[in-house]
Amino acid sequence: MAFGKAEALPFREGAVADVGVEERAAFLLRTYAHLAGAVFFWVFFMVLIELALPTATKERLLVGMLGGISWLVVLGAFMLVSFVANRWAMSDASVGLQYLGLGLYAAAEAVITWPLVHLAAFYAKDPNVLPAAAGLTLAMFAGLTTVVFVTRKDFSFLRGVLGVAGLAALGLIVASIVFGFTLGIVFTVAMIGLMCGYILYYTSNVLHYYRPNQHVAAALALFAALATLFWYVLQLLMSLQSRD
Repeated sequence: MAFGKAEALPFREGAVADVGVEERAAFLLRTYAHLAGAVFFWVFFMVLIELALPTATKERLLVGMLGGISWLVVLGAFMLVSFVANRWAMSDASVGLQYLGLGLYAAAEAVITWPLVHLAAFYAKDPNVLPAAAGLTLAMFAGLTTVVFVTRKDFSFLRGVLGVAGLAALGLIVASIVFGFTLGIVFTVAMIGLMCGYILYYTSNVLHYYRPNQHVAAALALFAALATLFWYVLQLLMSLQSRD
């Protein structure tokens, strides 16, 4: 997931903001095409998990992954994989390593998102909660992206705030798992707001700070925020539904 820290700004020298219009447009096209590819692979991998696992195995995994210390282990493994994937995606040495990083992150995100998606698909009161969460997430992402592209504002000043808020959120999540308390809807709404901040920050970086050859790393950053936003939007809709 995207929180924990805001990634350092890419090198400003030779950034896409300093190149010609055609080169900048090509970079943006590559970045969002790779973002779409990551989303496709994420969904595909979740479908693969759903179809490949026997029902009994899925039930055992749901109990293990969504409860107690097991979930803490899953989160820890995911954060380690995320760190490695991001380093690979930022690599200037190998294009293949960049793609491997993006694919690894999308696969890891699928593993950690699948349990909630499975619950929404098969156990939610409203069968439309899953497409509703997907549609709302895409609408929010598109709206925030439009804000950055239209205003061309540099949101790099958000880095410190996002880093502190992300670490605080991570601490609360770990504490809730260890001590067994529920974070509640207020926390979920706060996380949606935090992910919106990350989308503004990363989209601004795409316009101002990434180099023209860093489209894979840019796509990974955007995908991390988008996938995490979806997680919390889906969690919010399911929580509201359970109160009816």
